[in-house]
Amino acid sequence: MAQAAPAALFESDAVFQFKLSGDIRTLFNDRGDAPQYHPLRLTYKKNDSTEVSVSLKAKTRGNFRRSSENCTYPPILLNFQKTESKQSLFENQNKLKLVTTCRNENYVIREYLVYKLYNLLTPKSFKARLARVTFYDTIKKKETTFYGMLLEEDMQMAKRNGLKVINKKMIAGESTETETFLKMAVFQYMIGNTDWSVPYLHNIRIVAFDSLSIPSVVPYDFDYSGIVNAPYAVPPEQLALRSTQDRRFRGYCITDMKTFDAVIATFNRLKNDFYNVYTSCPLLDAKYVSATIKFLDDFYSTINNPKRLKAAFSYPCNKDVPDVVIKGLGEE
Repeated sequence: MAQAAPAALFESDAVFQFKLSGDIRTLFNDRGDAPQYHPLRLTYKKNDSTEVSVSLKAKTRGNFRRSSENCTYPPILLNFQKTESKQSLFENQNKLKLVTTCRNENYVIREYLVYKLYNLLTPKSFKARLARVTFYDTIKKKETTFYGMLLEEDMQMAKRNGLKVINKKMIAGESTETETFLKMAVFQYMIGNTDWSVPYLHNIRIVAFDSLSIPSVVPYDFDYSGIVNAPYAVPPEQLALRSTQDRRFRGYCITDMKTFDAVIATFNRLKNDFYNVYTSCPLLDAKYVSATIKFLDDFYSTINNPKRLKAAFSYPCNKDVPDVVIKGLGEE
């Protein structure tokens, strides 16, 4: 049998169905500051209905979503062993993030679609795979099924782009590759997300050819964005926004709006593709699709109106507004 490519898991847009079996209750309850790994077995069926079984270990991860006060189910880190995952869809995978349903699985689907949007914008982006996950507790003899999302590993995303992950904090946005940064910053504005920081690597990864090259930024974790509109998501108080549905441009100060011309042209070129992500998804309800189209309409009205564009994108140049520092709460 031919070996599975590292990226094979993310080559399909079909919902991936699999089961995780083990002491699920103990795993989910292990939400402290130092969660331990717990043994699990992952099973799925290939196209010919042959069942594939992989042993692995898993632990809870994340910050906000790991807390039982915030989310019913915590995000999970799946840790695979090479000897166990050979000739499976998880061959050559190491540690995969599994985003679970926090309170309502609709928000997992919405966040997954944001990753698909960013994939359209640049290959320097994380691939995601929507999944239908069954958790089977072998102790309680009980199973629960809901939507989840698997995220491409940092190193594989970087390798796919011929780059390396640079784990160096305090890199200013101005010090990163301009085109990629502007695409990222305008994208974050489009989706209504302010929950990111380049200097503190909060929901941002830095990639480069080597430590001496100009680095590029790659965003992730979009659950706090207005386009997802999760009930727990609130913008930083210092930004004086009523909700995540209100936008704020958090790039660095740029006085010449012509700097954005090429990026805006790219967003205009991709407009129909962006809209199609939502209008073609059968898992979304019509009310949300309609609201999202209006949300995107407002973005496009702004970037194509010189006065509105300048008013919005000049925000970082305003000396009267407070400097908002988003450091994050720890490792994601």
